Amino acid sequence: MRDPVELEIFKSLFHSIAEEMGAALRRTAFSPNIKERRDYSCAVFDGAGEVVAMGDHMPVHLGSMPMSVRAAVETLTLNAGDVAILNDPFCGGTHLPDITLVAPVFLGSQSKRAWKPAFYVASRAHHADVGGTYAGSMGICREIYQEGIRIPPIKLIAGDKLQDDVFRLLLNNVRTPEEREGDLNAQIAACHTGSARLLEITERYGLARVQRVMDELQDYSEKLMRAFLSKVPHGGYEAEDFLDDDGAGSGPVRIAVALTFQAATARKPLVTVDFTGSSPQVAGSINAVDAITFSACFYVFRCLLQEDVPAAAGLMRPVRMIAPSGTVVNARPPAAVAGGNVETSQRIVDVLLRALAKAMPDRVPAGSSGTMNNLTIGGIDERIGEPFAYYETIAGGMGARPDRAGVSGVHTHMTNSLNTPAEALEYAYPLRVTEYSLRKNSGGAGKFRGGDGIVREVELLADSEVTLLADRRSRGPYGLRGGSDGAAGRTEVIHRDGTSETLPGKTSVRLKKGDRVRIESPGGGGLG
Repeated sequence: MRDPVELEIFKSLFHSIAEEMGAALRRTAFSPNIKERRDYSCAVFDGAGEVVAMGDHMPVHLGSMPMSVRAAVETLTLNAGDVAILNDPFCGGTHLPDITLVAPVFLGSQSKRAWKPAFYVASRAHHADVGGTYAGSMGICREIYQEGIRIPPIKLIAGDKLQDDVFRLLLNNVRTPEEREGDLNAQIAACHTGSARLLEITERYGLARVQRVMDELQDYSEKLMRAFLSKVPHGGYEAEDFLDDDGAGSGPVRIAVALTFQAATARKPLVTVDFTGSSPQVAGSINAVDAITFSACFYVFRCLLQEDVPAAAGLMRPVRMIAPSGTVVNARPPAAVAGGNVETSQRIVDVLLRALAKAMPDRVPAGSSGTMNNLTIGGIDERIGEPFAYYETIAGGMGARPDRAGVSGVHTHMTNSLNTPAEALEYAYPLRVTEYSLRKNSGGAGKFRGGDGIVREVELLADSEVTLLADRRSRGPYGLRGGSDGAAGRTEVIHRDGTSETLPGKTSVRLKKGDRVRIESPGGGGLG
């Protein structure tokens, strides 16, 4: 490392580009899911397609986005003015609603065809509907073909010209084409913003200097991770946890991990993360692809570092991951995967932290809510006579920390989104929020209590299809060191005639105008 001051300046500079890309995406998006909940992510990559900087966005997106960039680069010849689009989970994606755009960045002096790009930028956003069997594209399916339109790496823009036939094909396969068009244009704008900023810093500092610092950031992030891992007591640490079910008739679905920390050896992994023993892939839609499992590992190990490290690819060089093919943590096509991104990713984090708590009990919190409580409501908006698709994840309780209580009503771990404000929700959709409060005493007891979950009750103002993809309904988030488990989640439908029924965690039902959906999210586990 030549100049630590220079390295820190460029680290912040690259990070600011990813953040500005996110701001451009948020400000120009159409859907409340993106502009209000901020369900998007942006990142900057070097000329080899290695991530250099990420915005402070969605962990589940960011750790897996490099696979999408790699798939686009390996499949397509990207020239100046091109933008690739993809969402295929088995080709670098996560689940179908997460659409990724990848743009190469060429310098002005480069020929459009004779040179490789100097950099890449990418934006990913969760689209509230991408077709498929269920409104919102987050239902309990048995194969990926039911979940929505599946996009391999193709060019959405070629030579600065939008590919109208591709655009029409995409919009013709979704329930809300105007909203999708607006959100995709926002992602394009984000990529343009990132490209412009990279060109500006290259003009200011020179390409050679910028690329050299990018390489140094990769090495620096690796050194920081190696320094941390070398302090973890050598040996093996194991843990397991379970998803309630797959929504298609299975019992509990096991996620198992074995962590092996070993002595430092130059250029060799210091820790092996082995998911052997996890359940085989299942019929329902909670299967995760390997990009999701890698993303969860990236998130956990990045969180353990105390320093403000660059979120670069070098972080994972000392980490070896084993995720057996055909299991719920590395599913093969045509497995349904909508819930793998949002639910299984959370359980993978829970298992990793549970194992790490044995190695470093003073650093790891108890189990957080462990589910994103995915709620999707779709139907015909009687106000305008057009289809609508509302999607939201609902926060829960954070697990208690080794030195303090958990936070109540917050999105944790693989999600970093916000809520949809009641005013924005009611303005955009035929829905009414009738209760939004903390779920008192849902956090686990202990020396430090887990955070409380949330109560979110929504009244339907039109006949609708309601889909729930949630977990932690049969067992609450775990406590640590004698702390109690957090309360399990619960979903109830209150019909307009006053009768009520409890819904399973993974289901889709047709409800009438005037019915209410009440979600009580899990509290966090207690500690001590």
